[in-house]
Amino acid sequence: MMRSEHSHEFCFLYSTFPDPESAEGAARKLIAAKLAACVNIHPPMKSLYVWEGKIEDGAEVAVFIKTRRTLLDDAIAALRPLHPYSVPCFLVLPIEGSNADYLAWAREQTERGTAI
Repeated sequence: MMRSEHSHEFCFLYSTFPDPESAEGAARKLIAAKLAACVNIHPPMKSLYVWEGKIEDGAEVAVFIKTRRTLLDDAIAALRPLHPYSVPCFLVLPIEGSNADYLAWAREQTERGTAI
């Protein structure tokens, strides 16, 4: 793994959505607003959790949003009204390092991060 002086400039914002369509709609808006360089939408997975006192299970898609740490609050604020869940999952995962050319590209994609 390559490290750089900017290795903590970027992070993953992880979330789950009930279906690929809602995940893709949110991803497109984040990218258009330059709040994310890239969004990876992973195929359906089975999620188990307690909701309103009972164990639920259902299919969800995982979303990894590559963004700058400085854009996290704006990205979450933009996602909230787009998210179909009343209590969406927004977890921040560190990116410990990357290749310099990828970071340069990601930096370019998020140059003017603004809320949607």
